[in-house]
Amino acid sequence: MSMNKMSEAPIGVFDSGVGGLTVTREIMRQIPNEKIIYFGDTARVPYGSKSQEVVTRYSKQIIRFLRTQDVKAIVIACNTASAMALPEIEKEIDIPIIGVVRPGARVAASATKNGKIGVIATDATIGSDVYTEYIQQINPNVQVIGKACPLFCPLIEEGLWQDPVTDEIAMRYLSELIDIDIDTLILGCTHYPLIRSTIGRIMGDKVTLVNPAYETASSLKELLETDHLLNESETGLGSNKYRFFVSDSAKKFQNFANTIIKYGILSAKVINIEEY
Repeated sequence: MSMNKMSEAPIGVFDSGVGGLTVTREIMRQIPNEKIIYFGDTARVPYGSKSQEVVTRYSKQIIRFLRTQDVKAIVIACNTASAMALPEIEKEIDIPIIGVVRPGARVAASATKNGKIGVIATDATIGSDVYTEYIQQINPNVQVIGKACPLFCPLIEEGLWQDPVTDEIAMRYLSELIDIDIDTLILGCTHYPLIRSTIGRIMGDKVTLVNPAYETASSLKELLETDHLLNESETGLGSNKYRFFVSDSAKKFQNFANTIIKYGILSAKVINIEEY
């Protein structure tokens, strides 16, 4: 493919399910000319309770599928897969690939004043200590306190974004981080920006919330600029600019996606990811 054609190729974005749509939304906002192919692994969600070996195998299958769509770059829009699979995949892939962990870690490391950063995420992301590693590479004096919040994702997927139940669970999860007096909190799962206002209200305005979805889209833009891969031409909306694929139950995915992305997702196509 010529360089010009390369820049018009789509960006591949994938996640274990619907959470990565918050990253997709940010890419649409920040780099509006780009075409996007999104894959949500709805048949095998969640990743947050699975082993590194399994998450890596799933991620490689999805990347093989995205490569069949001639993507020019890949975003792992899932903290768990970024934590567990990206280090190995990076070594093997010949197109730009980024995850959501490093961009968030970078911003948090520069945002903290008192050197206490909280991370809320899935069990797997917290267990991997990946945020701690990245942040301490940037600043070894920072203390990183992780807190797994396994009930957030199901509550969010049930649409209980502003609900007393979610408030109650959030109070429980976040109280120990409040007691430790963190001044920066990473929303270390791509679902969590959807309850950002609840988390912000409970943490109070002295705590900076870091949304890795936002930071990842910014990093992607920089990366594409550096590699001369930014799409300079506008793509008409009717031209299949945004395409969505899932491994199971497209209808449910579509309904949820439409609450996050306001473009109106007309269809999500089910593919058999096990074939890749």
